[in-house]
Amino acid sequence: MKDLLCSVGRKLKEWLGRFSFRTGIIVLATCIPFYIISFAQMALPISTSAKGVLWVIFFGLAKTAQYGGLTILGAEGIRRLKELWQRKSTPI
Repeated sequence: MKDLLCSVGRKLKEWLGRFSFRTGIIVLATCIPFYIISFAQMALPISTSAKGVLWVIFFGLAKTAQYGGLTILGAEGIRRLKELWQRKSTPI
């Protein structure tokens, strides 16, 4: 069973790694609205159990988008983001 899970995980990582840098940024950016929705729904006038279910769903979607985006970006994408951030934060 463990070998099967490792194999599926490896194949998923390889599949996500074939997407472009731009796709990785888009997938990573989708985690932001999911995080916002997961906590904002607490203000709705619904039952506590429904709030808990909605939180689990949207927080899970946020984490999935976050880790999927990071996997797509990979080490090269992280390096590019760091360089971009450093260029924008240094005064001219």
